[in-house]
Amino acid sequence: MAVEASPGTWEVLQVGSAEPIAPGRYRLSRLLRGQRGTEGAIGNPTPAGARVVMFDEALVPLRIPEAALGLEANWRFGPASKPVADRSYRQLGFTPEGLGLRPFSVAHVRQPWRTAREPGGLVIAWTRRSRALAADSCTAPEVPLAEEREAYEVEVLDGSAVLRTLATSTNSVTYAVAQQLADLGALLGPGDTLDLRTLQLSALFGRGAPASVTLEF
Repeated sequence: MAVEASPGTWEVLQVGSAEPIAPGRYRLSRLLRGQRGTEGAIGNPTPAGARVVMFDEALVPLRIPEAALGLEANWRFGPASKPVADRSYRQLGFTPEGLGLRPFSVAHVRQPWRTAREPGGLVIAWTRRSRALAADSCTAPEVPLAEEREAYEVEVLDGSAVLRTLATSTNSVTYAVAQQLADLGALLGPGDTLDLRTLQLSALFGRGAPASVTLEF
């Protein structure tokens, strides 16, 4: 099912238990929230009265060409047994964003305090996630890459300001000594913190969902 956490923002979740409490009413529990990369849409809290869409076999993905992404179009919907010009049809303006193509946020950005390190270049590492359905496999050594190529950007932050953007084609990147001195005026050491935002890149969608983390030294 999907819940509209805010206008146009939908969280996908799974329900482990649905208890009937009245005609047409259920108490849902054992929820798996933020599924299919929608963790950024989790409401805190989700507003009362939010719209809910149940997923079943009637749900059919729209086949939208890449060239149409980001372009508003008028969609008409109604009974399949009637022509689209029939008065029973309704019209809705909709701009497809292609969110299904957006790379998921990365996971498990390594905290430097977990391993001993000398002051110097900082290796920033993480675990890649994947949009591919095969990524749910419990036996594969690594999730499949769902993009044309593997690419990431890591933003070094000072509040909301981006001090530097590091690019890499692997699931790690080094924040070099010279870069730390230029950005921070000193090398990172015990007691310091560093705010980062990591994004996987897609040739079709662009930047994926961000993973924000504060490293502690």
